[in-house]
Amino acid sequence: MADLFDQDTPPSPLEENRPLADKCRPKKISDVIGQKKLIGPDGSLFMMLKNRNLPSIIFWGPPGVGKTTIARLLALEIDMHFVQISAIYSGVSDLRKQFEAAKIRYSKGRPTLLFVDEIHRFNKSQQDGFLPFIENGTIVLIGATTENPSFELNSALLSRAQVMVLERLSLSDLELIAQRAEKEMSAQLPLTGEARDLLLEMADGDGRSLLNLVEQIFNWDEKNLDPTQLSKRLSKRAAQYDKKGDSHFNIISALHKSVRGSDPDAALYWLARMLEGGEDPRYLARRITRMAIEDIGLADSKAQGVCLQAWQTYERLGSPEGDLALAQAVLYLALAPKSNSSYKAYKNALDAAKKTGSKMPPNHILNAPTKLMKDLSYGSNYLYDHDEEDGFSGQNYFPEDMARGVYYLPVERGEERELKKRINFFSKLRTHKNKSTK
Repeated sequence: MADLFDQDTPPSPLEENRPLADKCRPKKISDVIGQKKLIGPDGSLFMMLKNRNLPSIIFWGPPGVGKTTIARLLALEIDMHFVQISAIYSGVSDLRKQFEAAKIRYSKGRPTLLFVDEIHRFNKSQQDGFLPFIENGTIVLIGATTENPSFELNSALLSRAQVMVLERLSLSDLELIAQRAEKEMSAQLPLTGEARDLLLEMADGDGRSLLNLVEQIFNWDEKNLDPTQLSKRLSKRAAQYDKKGDSHFNIISALHKSVRGSDPDAALYWLARMLEGGEDPRYLARRITRMAIEDIGLADSKAQGVCLQAWQTYERLGSPEGDLALAQAVLYLALAPKSNSSYKAYKNALDAAKKTGSKMPPNHILNAPTKLMKDLSYGSNYLYDHDEEDGFSGQNYFPEDMARGVYYLPVERGEERELKKRINFFSKLRTHKNKSTK
């Protein structure tokens, strides 16, 4: 693969004033730190570059993981004209100008790689505007988004592009970036080992954020800062959390599945992540109550009440005191016996109701407040269960021309063990009584 950066270039007069993040920007694909699944020897991007065949791509990933840098380097590696725009600041007229310029370059044999940052900010008609120019080869589109493309981009555009996921940078990736910055500055960071570890954690997987923090530290006249001193001088990068975006859905899913998986520590962690990110505690109270109904059900009949009490406690106390009530409810749910039998039973019954929604109840369980209804045998032969032996008549309560449904199947966990015994008892008794009446 050709290296387009082999030749030395004289430093710019403004070189010293460039931000550290710009100075440390990779000059070739092999210099990119992280994303080895894409650019490593077995990565899809590596093979595309090797074959010099680059399709349109949507890069999906969090901030500061190399989306813009990789797009720029792809253009350089394949010798394409690189154009960068942002969907935040660009409109239809800007796109038209870029498309016209790309058509001129294309007619002269020079392809254009158009990089669109925050591409999900474009509306449907703007996204549709890319399609003819992608199809005729005028441009290769590289779109970058922090949002799930499945929800934010048109299916027509997605069908013409490959979606590639860029991952948060690991602590080892961030350490390599810090070392690159030290080499660029010809100096070591004035931090103890523990403070250096804290610095990497503060970056929260964002390489650009790390370089900005490193640049601040190099501007201090300090030596051997410990974690406490570093924390006083730097603000931790706010954790990525969008109450209406992917982070919201990803983390509530993690919370729910941690509860379902009976892991109280993980469940508590994800709850804390959402509260720390500014999630509405009332939304969490609703979701926690739903977990009690959906994943615990009658295996622990107290679980739902615990959640409702926690919700009520939060309404009285508010944050932050009321947050603890939600945390206790989450812990209770995580450690409760699990069953989705009632949830499945309701879905089964719902399916049956949709298929047989016009069938009448059997006559013997219909009320007969008028003479006409009595003449039609409404209520005829109804057995009052309280007057029966065992308080159980065993009569049929399904429509007469419908096979008896079996929807609720309790599990051998928690309180449902006893419910299963009751179901088996009534089933045998029903069979016995029905035989005796024939």
